[in-house]
Amino acid sequence: MQNLGSFKLFKRIALLATVLALCVVVLGAYVRLSDAGLGCPDWPGCYGTLTVPESQSAIAHAQEAYPNQPVEAHKAWKEMAHRYVAGTLGLLVLSLCVLGWRAKRHISVSPLLPTTLLVVIGFQAMLGMWTVTLLLKPVIVSSHLMGGMTTLAILTWIAHRHFGIASRRSIESALVRFWVRGALVVIFTQIFIGGWTSSNYAALACTDFPTCHGEWMPDMDFGTAFHWVRELGQTAAGKPLELSAFTAIQWTHRVGALITFIYLSALGVMLIKNERMKSFGIIVFVLLLMQISLGIGNLVLHLPLALAVGHNMGAALLLMTIVVLNSKITELSKGSY
Repeated sequence: MQNLGSFKLFKRIALLATVLALCVVVLGAYVRLSDAGLGCPDWPGCYGTLTVPESQSAIAHAQEAYPNQPVEAHKAWKEMAHRYVAGTLGLLVLSLCVLGWRAKRHISVSPLLPTTLLVVIGFQAMLGMWTVTLLLKPVIVSSHLMGGMTTLAILTWIAHRHFGIASRRSIESALVRFWVRGALVVIFTQIFIGGWTSSNYAALACTDFPTCHGEWMPDMDFGTAFHWVRELGQTAAGKPLELSAFTAIQWTHRVGALITFIYLSALGVMLIKNERMKSFGIIVFVLLLMQISLGIGNLVLHLPLALAVGHNMGAALLLMTIVVLNSKITELSKGSY
């Protein structure tokens, strides 16, 4: 009975944690895009406290402790809100790990999966700290984004295994099943390229569309653009990045978007032809068209915050859809641990 109670609680927490993970991803994008990533100069608190200094005495104390970082409460609250929600998610994942082992004979995944997720969450916390202490180094910020998306993907998988229907017979064609598996690689790759674009502030390196600086193949410096170990806005030698490097990042993101659009469009057509999966095909098309429209809108309108955050949310929803599709065609193995 105790194990059954743990199983029921595991299911509820898995669903709640999935929703919260989506909120963390979207809120993280909002913090980054509103230039509040360094709203607090320390970690895990803010100016040495667990809240944002707002009284005159608290602000004076904060300025004394961090003389080179002026207190901007509106930015600091954004950053702390993200940390509060992320911390809550961490506690939920810890609960999933404990409950997963207690009810290991009832849950529909191996308890090693929530345990792995707990390790990912721990590494995410370290990346969050390094994001602040290393002053938004692109490789750290991009890795932090990928960690968040990985967390969301794993939680989506766990939730679907307990609330959705999974059967290999959902898609009989081996080719379509292979295409569904490949979609995970495509979407994760494009999310990383998008994260690299955002973390390098290269989203507006080209403001015309579909060309870039009026050319299909503008001047680009890929070597500098994709040098992983460098500071924000600088080359590995410490010199300011030139426009050609930012252009290479933005151009790569566009090419990746085109490949993703073609691949997922083909997948959508395959799913629509399958009567059982027709609704999933429609969802893929709707999210894909929304994502492409938001991407173009961001360029044409010069990155308005609402559209930029919506673009990140669209990527997260597409990822969740592809994860659910992969879970749906994978047979359940309850109690197999």
